[in-house]
Amino acid sequence: MPTILTHAAVPVAVGVALGTRVVPPRLMLAGAVLAMLPDLDVLAFRFGIAYADALGHRGLSHSLLFAFVTALVAALRAEALQTRFRIAFPFLLFAAVSHGVLDAFTNGGLGVAWLWPWSDARFFAPVRPIEVSPIGLARLLSARGAAVMRSELVWVWLPLAGLGLGLGATRRVLVRAQPPA
Repeated sequence: MPTILTHAAVPVAVGVALGTRVVPPRLMLAGAVLAMLPDLDVLAFRFGIAYADALGHRGLSHSLLFAFVTALVAALRAEALQTRFRIAFPFLLFAAVSHGVLDAFTNGGLGVAWLWPWSDARFFAPVRPIEVSPIGLARLLSARGAAVMRSELVWVWLPLAGLGLGLGATRRVLVRAQPPA
């Protein structure tokens, strides 16, 4: 898995690109939370649940069904997120699904159970350039953790920053170029 904050970077970059009129701060925060939420499954280790189990790491909490349900539940609170359901749901679904997508691009682990409960199969992307993050803060603060951070900087943070800032700047230029109504 990428580090937990790297998962949050995806909806934040999209939110920056779309601007606060489309993605208000509360919606962006909810997207960041949904993008990080699946990794709560690491708590399963404390209960003796095996990694490969459906309840284990990258299991049901990384599935498309889980992403759909959590996005739907959060989007039903669209008013509290300062937006409308038709804006909140696709944004939150994208944020939630992005977690498993990023994990599929890592070079370790057992893959992502995208199709749970219909299949227990685990999937990876065809290319896997992102260094898999160690689980646990002490391991993350090691030399291995530094290698992971460099990998995430190159493969996730810099492309997302370029995308978010580039699209945001383009959006602002296009808005200014429109004739007054």
